[in-house]
Amino acid sequence: MTVYAVSLVLVAAAVGLLRWWRPAWYWLTFGVTLAVVRVLVRYRSVMDACGLTVPPARWRLALARATNRPIPEPRSPRILRMRPTRTGLVLRLKLRPGQDAFDVAAASDRLRHSFSMYGVASREVRSGVVELRMTGYDVLKRVWMPAETDPRPMRVPVALRQDGSVHYRDYRAIPHALTLGATESGKSVYQRNLVAGLAPMDVALVGIDCKQGVELYPLARRFSALADDADTAAEVLDALVSRMEGVYQLIRSQQRITSDVPDAEIAADIWDLPDDLRPVPVVVLVDEVAELALYASKDEEKRRDRIITALVRLAQLGRAAGIYLEICGQRFGSELGKGITMLRAQLTGRTAHRVNDETSANMAFGDIAPDAVLAAIQIPAEMRGLAIAGDSSGGWHRIRAPHTSLRQAVNICNRYADRTPALPELAAFRPVLSASAAAPVSLAKASSATA
Repeated sequence: MTVYAVSLVLVAAAVGLLRWWRPAWYWLTFGVTLAVVRVLVRYRSVMDACGLTVPPARWRLALARATNRPIPEPRSPRILRMRPTRTGLVLRLKLRPGQDAFDVAAASDRLRHSFSMYGVASREVRSGVVELRMTGYDVLKRVWMPAETDPRPMRVPVALRQDGSVHYRDYRAIPHALTLGATESGKSVYQRNLVAGLAPMDVALVGIDCKQGVELYPLARRFSALADDADTAAEVLDALVSRMEGVYQLIRSQQRITSDVPDAEIAADIWDLPDDLRPVPVVVLVDEVAELALYASKDEEKRRDRIITALVRLAQLGRAAGIYLEICGQRFGSELGKGITMLRAQLTGRTAHRVNDETSANMAFGDIAPDAVLAAIQIPAEMRGLAIAGDSSGGWHRIRAPHTSLRQAVNICNRYADRTPALPELAAFRPVLSASAAAPVSLAKASSATA
């Protein structure tokens, strides 16, 4: 009996240590079984306590009275499927008549407590069917991306969501995005994950880094063009506008709008063109947009207006030409001057890391998801990389990108350097890599001989 008790204590201690030290391993070994049992045993009582039941049908009440049987109990949503995952459980429910998906969403926090889960998020799959994603532990405390993701052309897995699913940056669904964050908030790591995810794809990367290129120049082997000051940035953006106009001329010449061509084959953007004619898509990464909008003299003001005008034109018209904007900064408000709010209105995707004030969070989500503003200002300083991601639909998620060191991102970019396309319009801005690491390298516009 003593040996049995000692063994039981040792096993319990090992399980507790595993739950604290490796919560993912604990979940896969013990947690998922215990969670399934809790959900199945407590399901009816929890649904009743959370107000997610409906009275029995009238015909069942009438039948019970006629046969002198007990009155039927209230009916809970029917479980269609329960699927364990590496981070939690996915529960698909069929709602009863009279129930709404909003009722389940409003009860998510109560369901989390009742089922002893770390988090519960709900979404409506289709009319009358709701999916509950339950997480068994804090998946954002130590981010481990799944071994298998679902990348597609122009769709990059960049972070993990709080519900355990993968957060993708899909450029064809959300062409342009804004990323905000204070210093040391994890904004640079998010950007590295983005570049590392785009590196293996057939896409041209264009960087604008007015901090003398310290953030993006190490990744230069995978960039088709780089600008490290505002003057060069203005020329790069003008070249992108010229490229956009040329792509539109190509689309016009290949639209195939004659009467003998089916409607489905009419070209309206580069993705409708044949593969052999389709121009390579371009992703423009702007690191610290405020440096492009600030000015101290009349000449700098003219340059600033030129830059903002080009960015607005690319944001309004660039999607069909395959030009996508990824703009980063610490603040992005109207104090940066005219045209800024017009540009922000075109940036559908919004990601906010830790910010220094509520006004900065309002710049990201105030016009699309007011609930996300409070979540953004509550991000603790020690949780670098934690962010709130949303879009113009009003939905938002907590996400955290896995830590990617600059060395790892450089290695990935060097590995796929052969995929860097040469764009004729941007050939003069192709970064020139020095053979000596000690020699300073200029990112200024190359001479015609170098180009």
